[in-house]
Amino acid sequence: MSEPIKVLLTGAAGQIGYSLAGMVARGDMFGPNQEVILHLFDLEVMVESLKGLEMELQDCAFRLLKGLVVTHLPEIAFDQIDVALMVGAIPRKEGMERKDLLSTNVKIFKQQGQALDKYAKKTVKVVVVGNPANTNALALMKNAPSIPRENFSALTRLDHNRAQSFIAKRLEVPCDLVKNCIIWGNHSNTQFVDIRYSVVKQGDREIPVTAAINNDSWIKNEFLSAIQKRGAAVIAARKSSSALSAAKSVTDHMRDWWLGTKEYQIIANAPLQVSLVMLSIFTVD
Repeated sequence: MSEPIKVLLTGAAGQIGYSLAGMVARGDMFGPNQEVILHLFDLEVMVESLKGLEMELQDCAFRLLKGLVVTHLPEIAFDQIDVALMVGAIPRKEGMERKDLLSTNVKIFKQQGQALDKYAKKTVKVVVVGNPANTNALALMKNAPSIPRENFSALTRLDHNRAQSFIAKRLEVPCDLVKNCIIWGNHSNTQFVDIRYSVVKQGDREIPVTAAINNDSWIKNEFLSAIQKRGAAVIAARKSSSALSAAKSVTDHMRDWWLGTKEYQIIANAPLQVSLVMLSIFTVD
């Protein structure tokens, strides 16, 4: 086995963090032979809850979990990390749009970007989960100038997975037979789900999803609207935002980034290749 990698999980005391920690420790993210040291980070008032998560992770006796760090201090949490799973943010509640979260969360990601810049490895790979993810990722990147821009990404994999699942259900096939869904835009109700290049395996050949569905009206209306509003539907049903599916999508996102995708596979990964012009007009007070 290679040396353990240090994985930071911010907002670790929250619902997504609770689900995600076990997936990382079990090997779902980095493979069955990669040991990990988990850095669990949250607000000081959440430290007791973090200790509960620490005990549960210990009790799971994960073979690949070689260490746990529980802290509310950035200088400890971000110290020499290889991967940053930036989950911690003010959560979206029923009736809220992602733009409502912007002002508060940008301040959080400004501070965490500075910690990332000061303490993390310069090779760290970062995925921002807290919404609005694209904007938060930009704020994080702007405040960590010593880390390459290509090391930052925002989560759109949840929408990718939702689209894949909806198509599979429509065609009555397993999800893994559908591939190459593309998500344009932010993780919001203005996103566009592009399935022009999506294919489904039928027998020994792959055919375009659009041909397999053969219903443009369903694709342009019911399907697109359902994916755009899926998060709101989950909140309305369970009175809380997506947690398990979000954790699974973070795992998928980082696994494919870390280990690589299958040949001829397209995934939604939202890398931040942002121009200097855009950076110059984006300010965080």
